[in-house]
Amino acid sequence: MPAKSNSLLIRAKQLPKGPGVYVMKNAKAKVIYIGKAVNLRNRVKSYFMKAEHDIKTEQMVANVADFEFFVVSSEEEALVLELNLIKRFRPHFNIRLKDDKGFPYLKIDLNENWPRVQVVRSISSDGARYFGPFANRHSIKRALDVVKSLFPFRSCEIRLDGHLRRPCLEYDMRHCVAPCTGKVAHDEYIGIINDLILFLEGRQKTLEKSLYEQMLLASKLQRYERAAWIRDQIKAIQQVVAWQKMSIKVKGNQDAIAFATDNDQATVQVFFVRDSKLIGREIFTLTGVGEEAPQQIMTDFIQQYYSATTSVPSLILLQHPVNDKSVIQKWLMSKRGGNVVLRVPKRGPARELLHTVEENVARGIEQLRIKNLAQPFAIETALNELKEKLNLPSEPKRIEGYDISNIQGKLAVGSMVVFENGMPAPALYRRFSIRMVDGTNDFAMLGEVLCRRFSHTVEKHGDSGWNHPDLILIDGGKGQLSSACKAMQQSACESIPILGLAKEREEIFIPKQSSPISLPVTSHGLQLLQQVRDEAHRFAVAYHRNIRKRKTLKSTLAHVSGIGPKRQQALLKRFGSFSEVKQASVEKLMQVRGITSQIAQRIKGVES
Repeated sequence: MPAKSNSLLIRAKQLPKGPGVYVMKNAKAKVIYIGKAVNLRNRVKSYFMKAEHDIKTEQMVANVADFEFFVVSSEEEALVLELNLIKRFRPHFNIRLKDDKGFPYLKIDLNENWPRVQVVRSISSDGARYFGPFANRHSIKRALDVVKSLFPFRSCEIRLDGHLRRPCLEYDMRHCVAPCTGKVAHDEYIGIINDLILFLEGRQKTLEKSLYEQMLLASKLQRYERAAWIRDQIKAIQQVVAWQKMSIKVKGNQDAIAFATDNDQATVQVFFVRDSKLIGREIFTLTGVGEEAPQQIMTDFIQQYYSATTSVPSLILLQHPVNDKSVIQKWLMSKRGGNVVLRVPKRGPARELLHTVEENVARGIEQLRIKNLAQPFAIETALNELKEKLNLPSEPKRIEGYDISNIQGKLAVGSMVVFENGMPAPALYRRFSIRMVDGTNDFAMLGEVLCRRFSHTVEKHGDSGWNHPDLILIDGGKGQLSSACKAMQQSACESIPILGLAKEREEIFIPKQSSPISLPVTSHGLQLLQQVRDEAHRFAVAYHRNIRKRKTLKSTLAHVSGIGPKRQQALLKRFGSFSEVKQASVEKLMQVRGITSQIAQRIKGVES
């Protein structure tokens, strides 16, 4: 053990055993890591003892030259102090919300006679209402574009006395009701602000009821222009939230949170459900995630995000569990002033909602990767790097990726995706239903897919989509690669370069080489291979899910009297899955050719 670590260990053994926060510093006295502990002595001591740590922790410990600590009276106090110190010092080895010092909020100062709506970067205890945080200026601008068209409010700093001769352009754009010129009564303006607050809180039902009553009153007072304006406002609000059908089954107020990692960053999406409606989402970036466990990433995000937000719902749906759940729940309850539950849903509508968040964040990561790789310099670098590092005869202008998807060998399918010049070419994608392999044998299934793929040739089909690739990528390690190589030999295509990309360590396996190749996480070449691998997986899973839905629909409808293969096919084409058929009304079912009222009623009576 190095002398430095030995001296730090001696000091750590003298620490108190109660809860607290520890601060690790490097030789320049710069804070590099901050953590909390139920038992300070045991936690800090563990860093400097002979034990295996993950790579990130090993790097951190190697840079520690000194540490400080704070003793607190409870785990909850330790959590709050840790958050405050991380925000202050932003240590390199902590997971951090990117740019969290400046998340924007919407502020409505109700102490003003004519309340304004402002964009601010921090929250104060000044009696104003704050909404946020928003991820960035772009998302808060999008929110303002929506609310200003529905609730025209003032955002200027003009002193209001009602005597200005003419309003500004905001009035002409119907984004402000011009209290500066006396064009709106004070009570009416306060009503607009109250309606805006209801909207930002997600209380659309309450808001629509309030607006409907205002419309009736305006009509009764023969203020028909005002009544028509409110009517249009109600329609606009209904259109804004009309896309939220997927959250109808999810009741009450809740947040749903999921993330996906990409190298040293994680993209997190938070979906907001209020009054059983999905009212919006925000996207955040975490930096410094390294090889942290999913539970730790989720824990750090929950702590940092809810320390900044103004809204804590009673239920928070999580993709992964958090560490110190009871402590975090207690802390959130103190912020909310009521009960808060953290839950990782396993089934039902809550699981469906979280699955949607997961799909969104995964697609977001893919789009970001595509965007980064789409730059000409990045593509050129990636292709040249793959040629050099993998010893290819030429740059891989056409790369084909393959994957298998099945559930215990049932309904097995294979996917083939094509990337040309570093970009996906969806028109050239192909999918295969496994025909010759029974049971769970992914290796044999992969072999079947490759043999069938290379039985297709340009000369045979007159289709350039079957051009031979410059590189074949298999999702997997040595086992999958070995099966793929046998299939290529059977197809007399063994001269085509082939590799396997194992997901666990992102190692590249090539034939006749025992040791895998490791490229740095920042490598454009590795990122391109990851994109091909992930796209092959997505395409295979999507095809498999589609087949399952079709099989479920057909097998279930086969028991309904009056529904034969043609009507099954018509329902399948219209609705896609049995759950969608069950959710459809009798009237919508009758819109499908051949479905009578009696048959529709029988379908609605089928148990799912």
